Amino acid sequence: MATGGQRRIDIEDVGDVTVARFIDKKILDETNIQIIGNQLFGLVDEDGRKKIVLDFTNVEYLSSAALGKLITMDKKVKGAKGKLRLCSIRPDIYEVFAITKLNKLFDIRDDQEKALEGF
Repeated sequence: MATGGQRRIDIEDVGDVTVARFIDKKILDETNIQIIGNQLFGLVDEDGRKKIVLDFTNVEYLSSAALGKLITMDKKVKGAKGKLRLCSIRPDIYEVFAITKLNKLFDIRDDQEKALEGF
């Protein structure tokens, strides 16, 4: 997996579903966001993964640039006829998703267990 620097997400396979957990508490830094984006896109473009859960357990803050990467990721997964789910988003971050109507775009579940149900 080409990461271009430090790994910013932890990857775990649960059956045929890939769970990607963000390592950083705050996803703000442009360089970091670039790396995260590349690592996420690589799951689809390089590894050909179709079922992906993004786990936000550790994340306390997301910048709008990070949201942009998530939108691109969603397009990539849908383009590959796959499925993307998000889980464990804190209420204050969820609010940002709600304001920007991204809660309608993404399939958001309460926790990883719920995200893996019926995938």
